[in-house]
Amino acid sequence: MSPELKIVTTADGSKTIYNSAVGENYHSRHGALQESKHVFLNSGLKYYVDNNAASSASILEVGFGTGLNFLLSADYCAENQIKLDYTGIEAYPLAEEMISQTGYDEYISPATWNSFLNYYPETLKNAVQINSCQLQIAHCQLLDFSSEGVFDVIYFDAFASIHQPEMWNEEAITHTVQFLKPGGVFVTYAITGNLKRMLKSRGFKVEKAPGAPGKREMLRAVKL
Repeated sequence: MSPELKIVTTADGSKTIYNSAVGENYHSRHGALQESKHVFLNSGLKYYVDNNAASSASILEVGFGTGLNFLLSADYCAENQIKLDYTGIEAYPLAEEMISQTGYDEYISPATWNSFLNYYPETLKNAVQINSCQLQIAHCQLLDFSSEGVFDVIYFDAFASIHQPEMWNEEAITHTVQFLKPGGVFVTYAITGNLKRMLKSRGFKVEKAPGAPGKREMLRAVKL
């Protein structure tokens, strides 16, 4: 286990990982599970599916981390017979051993959890079928990521800008949103005037939505 990584319990009882090298948790200390469900699953994927009556969805996640956003999304899609194609970008993938200690098996089906753990190392090299979902993790820096396809939803889950400002600058955001389809949904837990301006100038309809516990607001933007 990497010495700078430590598993910690958040306010809702779910676990996250604290990275001392960055000085931040992978999820909100107010509740890892609550944040993932509210910001990404409900405000991102479900919002897209409900507004488009979609039977399939493709997601690009910036900052795959522990895989919690994927696991919740995969379970939701399996339960609702939605075909899911999921790509995560992660420059510093966690070890399988650390992910196995998160306790996320409490929140999803055994089939999803077991498949994810079994195939996790392979997903860093190739696209893998996990139940009804396809998962691939791009082991690279954000600006080195490329894709021939575009996505329906982007989960932007990088560390906060105070710790990783290079993930939130104009170059990073411009690079990210080129992979979103027209009508696609971009969601993130943070909201700043600068981020809103950048997205509006790139043809997005930007919305301030209620935030997860501990944050008053979050950002959702639809590409016009």
